[in-house]
Amino acid sequence: MSPARSGLLAALATLLLDQASKLWLYFGTDLVMTQPWRLAPFADFVVVWNRGVSYGLFQQEGGLGRWVLVAVSLVAAVGLSVWMVRAGSRLLAVALGLIVGGALGNAIDRAAYGAVFDFVHLHAGRWSWYVFNVADAAIVAGVVGLILDSLRPAGRTPQTEASGDEGRPQA
Repeated sequence: MSPARSGLLAALATLLLDQASKLWLYFGTDLVMTQPWRLAPFADFVVVWNRGVSYGLFQQEGGLGRWVLVAVSLVAAVGLSVWMVRAGSRLLAVALGLIVGGALGNAIDRAAYGAVFDFVHLHAGRWSWYVFNVADAAIVAGVVGLILDSLRPAGRTPQTEASGDEGRPQA
């Protein structure tokens, strides 16, 4: 499978899983009325409407801020999609696909509800991590993939490997 197809598949899978989990938890369960749901001693499902960006920064109460964040998400998704289609490695394309799918998933929430539906809360003792969703997790995984891809050594061309002339300039 080509890198571009792998990236597109990652974006689509992320978007579908994100939206399906949000729709099921919000409309298909009574989580809103019975929260928190204890999943493990360190994890709960809760309902948090995030009107800002990551970690609740830049909270937007008005309609203008909401639509600016939707527009920024869509512009970022388009730009990253162009990069994804041109990616030379599967790791890079999948990482970009995860970010694109997450950005689109959160943009859909903002457009439909005015805020992003977050529901996973991780904690331990007095320590509490921010509440997030599948889109947020995919964006973080995508950024990790971008970092890993940037740390990979640049590939040597087949011509250079075959000739043994790695250190000499080509004429």
